[in-house]
Amino acid sequence: CSIGYPAKAISLASFISCSFCFIASWCCRSLAISLLSGIWSSGIARYFWIVLGDECNNNANCKINKEMKYSKKYTNADFYKDGKFQQDVAMEAMKDMFAFYGVPFTELMAKDMWVTDFGLGDFENVGMGGIFWVNDPEYGYFAHAIYLLPGQMIPEHAHVKTKFPAKHESWMVEKGWVYNFSEVGDETPNAPAIPATHGAIKSKNFVVQNVGDVLRLKKLETFHFMMAGPEGAIVDEWACYHDNDGLRFTNTKAAL
Repeated sequence: CSIGYPAKAISLASFISCSFCFIASWCCRSLAISLLSGIWSSGIARYFWIVLGDECNNNANCKINKEMKYSKKYTNADFYKDGKFQQDVAMEAMKDMFAFYGVPFTELMAKDMWVTDFGLGDFENVGMGGIFWVNDPEYGYFAHAIYLLPGQMIPEHAHVKTKFPAKHESWMVEKGWVYNFSEVGDETPNAPAIPATHGAIKSKNFVVQNVGDVLRLKKLETFHFMMAGPEGAIVDEWACYHDNDGLRFTNTKAAL
């Protein structure tokens, strides 16, 4: 490469080239430092470093950590005062679960969502939240969201024919997971304990239904129910028209 050029000329060219590289490198470093300093002073970086960092340290359910799972925070001591069901506290418990799972609490939910302990006085273990997105008797279709806190079950029930057809339904888990029980099929071993406040059940067959799994009612007018796992659950339901007059609970004290 140096043929025909004096050594001094080559040395001078190398010096100039190296000097240029040094100056350019120094300018880039200075620019990068200035940019980082600007971001830090603007508060953006400090927010993520300090605020979110502290939140994760202080919140056992911090969803920034992908390994974290939602867990029970509320008990019947929170849900009842002088023996009366505190619906506002139950709603706050549901909102806490929504926040963890990134589910927005919309104006429609604020207007139409409900919570119930089915009159059994044990919302911690037997109860649910829900909203009927659509329940149309004319066209015969139904869309429903089921909200279950950790370990919470819907009382065992069936839907019988009235002036409307017996309700047929399908479910898909959106968040968490559930035990999906049916009276159709052989008894499944290692079932979770059923709360004493609920009493005996007819549905002895179950599967674990995970996010994205779609299951349907095995047979019309048969008993069935769901119980959330320890992370709680959010479940979509689609069905024909839901007529409350056709609802039958195993526990005759239960009511919706």
